[in-house]
Order: sequence, then C-alpha cells, then structure tokens
Amino acid sequence: MRSRWFGYIAVALSAALSVWVYPRLPPQVATHWDLRGEPDGFSPRLLAVALLPVVMLALRGVLAVLPSIDPKGENYRKFADTYWLLFNGMIGFMLLLHAVIVAHGIGYPVRVDRIAVGGIGLLFMLIGNFLGRVEPNWFIGIRTPWTLSSNAVWRRTHRVGGWIFVAGGGAIVATVFLPASALPIFLGTVGLVVVVPVVLSYLLWKRERDASR
Repeated sequence: MRSRWFGYIAVALSAALSVWVYPRLPPQVATHWDLRGEPDGFSPRLLAVALLPVVMLALRGVLAVLPSIDPKGENYRKFADTYWLLFNGMIGFMLLLHAVIVAHGIGYPVRVDRIAVGGIGLLFMLIGNFLGRVEPNWFIGIRTPWTLSSNAVWRRTHRVGGWIFVAGGGAIVATVFLPASALPIFLGTVGLVVVVPVVLSYLLWKRERDASR
C-alpha cells in the first residue's frame, strides 16, 4: 500500500472493469442511494463507469505534484511512506466504490450505501493510525493556523487527532450493523472528528503562547 505505483494499478483495474461491464449495464445506472438504501439518483452508463476512474487518475497526478509546490516540501521526505499509504488508501476506497456501483448496476444485490459508509469508517481508522507520522506541510493533515505556526502544536494535535480519527472511524463502521438509518450518528461523528482536532490545535497553541510570555 506504500507503493507509488498503486494508484496507477488501481486506475488500470477500474478501467478494465469499466470496459468489461459497460455492455452489460442498463442505459441508466444508479449512482446515489437514499437513507433506506434505495437508489434515488441515476447517471448515463458512460458517466457511471468513467467518473471514478478519471477522479482516481487525477488524484494520482496531483499527488505527484504536491511535494514540489509545497513551501514545506522538504518535509515530505520524512514521511514519504505514510504519504503514499494514506492516499493509496483513499484511491483503494474509490476502487471499491466503483466496483460495488457497477456490480449493483448489473444486478448484484449489494448494499452500496452500507459498503460506502463502512469504507469511510475504515478509511478514517487508517488515517488515524498514521496521522501522527505526518510532518508539517500545507496540504495534508490537520492544517490550521495554529498547527502551521508551531511544530510542537502540529505534533501534539496529530497525535491526539489520530486517536480521534480511529475512534470516530470505529463508530462509523459500527453504524453499518444498525437495523435503521444511522445518518445522524454518521454525520455527528464526522463533525466531531473534524471539529475537535481544530479546537484542540487552538487550545494547544494558546497554552504554548501563554507559557512563552
């Protein structure tokens, strides 16, 4: 998962799947589901098979450029394995999502909504496990005015933030097994995972500033 080639392999697999499945798909393919897991949004089959592979390829291209345009680009060498692992996890999630969408399109009884939510939870847990290894930069991690102004605040925020992401991801995965829609729990958990580290970074920065006076 740390390979720089993983993204291209995932794009090739998704493209091969799209070519194979395209003649078997109906003219309109479900690409959105409601709270009960019923399709409520459809796209032309060409768009349905092309969208995620194109997004994956674009993301892989962006990943190659970010270190060279980041003012803190020298730090990327310190966490290169983690950088590729995290983004390969995102690309892998998109590959999974693409596979289940087209599987649903050709008639397999897959619960795309549940798989997507579970995948998001697992992705949060992956990010949380490695977040503490991310060095200061302008593009990935918990980037706030306070983490970017202090390396110490960055490291403390990312250590604690990693645990928050893991716990939040576990809670999201657990909602997959609930009998009814768990959208409020899902949205609430995502909100906490996003907001708490930001608030924490400010509090840590304020404490550091007050201590230096």
